[in-house]
Parts: sequence; structure tokens; C-alpha cells
Amino acid sequence: MNGISELRQAFSQWYKRIYNVDLNSETEILPLMGSKEAVMHIHIAFCNPGDTVLVPNPGYPTYTASANMLGLNVVYYDLKEDNNWLPLLDQLETIITNKTKVMWVNYPNMPTGAKANQSDLEALILFAQKHGILLVNDNPYSMILNNHPLSIHACETNYDDVLELNSLSKSHNMSGWRVGVVTGSQENIQTILKVKSNFDSGMYKPIQQAAVKALSLGGEWFSYLNEEYAKRTQIVWNILDELNCTYDKQNQGMFVWAKVNDELKTGAAMSDYLLYNYGIFATPGNVFGSNGENYIRFSICATQEELNKALNRLIKVEA
Repeated sequence: MNGISELRQAFSQWYKRIYNVDLNSETEILPLMGSKEAVMHIHIAFCNPGDTVLVPNPGYPTYTASANMLGLNVVYYDLKEDNNWLPLLDQLETIITNKTKVMWVNYPNMPTGAKANQSDLEALILFAQKHGILLVNDNPYSMILNNHPLSIHACETNYDDVLELNSLSKSHNMSGWRVGVVTGSQENIQTILKVKSNFDSGMYKPIQQAAVKALSLGGEWFSYLNEEYAKRTQIVWNILDELNCTYDKQNQGMFVWAKVNDELKTGAAMSDYLLYNYGIFATPGNVFGSNGENYIRFSICATQEELNKALNRLIKVEA
């Protein structure tokens, strides 16, 4: 259930090489069938019905869906553009209770692409320690268009108060292979494993062996991917310029998050406008929470050819 030793060792070496973080491959690493399953496992392992989890708004919908299925109380905390989509610690102090067990963070952020630096993460760790809650950093986008990948484990050597998720779907283009990992203290990893062992018997061994090979790839692999992603991102920026949307070119990850123009105002209105007039789909920001109401998200998973096709549709119709 905890993966072959070669895979755990490969994750340990990768964390050291990429993040300069030392993880014990025997006790602090648990391979997963994709990181998504860990959201449910963590909720089961560390919460009881009626307990509270803190979820970002906007944020990954799975955090909420998993909590709701388990009868947990979801309390949202605000992420807003004027604070660079970072948590407001003053607000967090007002919503924490003795029933709060887990807080989800996700940097580089999905859907906004916002970055957190080490001091931002250190402040969140101190908050979690102060209130005795488990801080979970969902970190699958750290290698995408980012020259300085950061792990929450780089903020301290004691991992008792934090967990981190990672996914080869994003970093190594292995979507569909379902390979992820959760990292943290021995005690927390064992607690999750007790839950996981009742759901499955582990990954298919050849997939684990393929993941070992993927994790051994050098920097040229990420350079190749990011060159491609940068070209796709530029095309998305061109699309957004045609739509008079505003966006931050410093943001990272596999998506471009943009504020909708004054004419359409909401992401839902722009999503419908693009779909029905141009045959282009982009995700309305309210899918990720009320703070995404006036935003829209484009994916750079589409090829350059597909993105250029979308851009050309806009230009031709406008002309």
C-alpha cells in the first residue's frame, strides 16, 4: 500500500534535488494513485463529522466536495487580488474554532496562478501551530513556469504540523497514470496509510516503475516543457488582450486567470459569450468560489494549434 521502495526513494531524491528538502523515504513519503485521493484520505484520517476544514475562496472544488461527503463543516477564507491571492491572517483568526482541524492551501495557486514565498508559508505554519491544526499545501504546479520551486517543508525541519501533496500529472505530464505523493511526518503518514489501506492495495507496479524513471529526469525535461507552456501562455495572453481582460504575467501554473472586461463583468457571462459566439470554452471563475465571480480561467493544456485557432476566430470575427 505504501509503494515500492524504489518509488519512495525516487520521490525522496527528487524532493532533495528540486526543493532541497530531506525526506525519509521509509517514513515520510506515501505514494498515491494521484494526489486527488489524498484529499479524501486526509479528511477521513484527521477529522470527525462536524469538524471544520478551512478552504480557500477561490479554490480547488474537491476540497469542498470531499468535506461535504464526509459531513464536515466547510468554512471559506478569502483570497483576493488586492492581497495577491494570499490568506489574510487577521481574517483567519476570526474564523478559527476548537473544531477546526485542517486548513488547505495551494501555491502556486489554482485557479489564480498566484505565488507564495517562503515567508508567506512560514506565517501560515506559525498560524497552524498556534491553533493546533494541520496545514496541507497542495503543490502540483511548482514546476510549471517557475524557476524557483518551493516546498512547504523547506520552511522548517519539523513536519508535524504540515503535509504536502504533489502530482506527476502536472510536473511530468503523466495525467491518467495516477501518480501522486503525500509527504509529512512519520506519524501523519502512518495515520493516512491506515485509511488508504482500506481503499486500495497500491499502484500497479509497472506504473510505479515508470514513475521512478520520470522522477530521475534532469532539468532539461522541465526546460523543454516550460518552453512549450510559455508559448501557449503567450497565445492565451493574446486572446485575453482581444477580449480586453486584465491578467498578471507573473503568475504561474497551467492556467491563466483573468479579470473580465467591464462590458461583460462576470466570468459566467464571458464564458457563455465565448462559447456561443466563437465556440471557445473557458472556465468561469465562480466555479472556484464567490471571489472568482468576475474572473475567467484559460488552460494552457490545449496545444498551440488549438489556442491559435481560438485566437484566429476572435480576430476574424472582430475584423
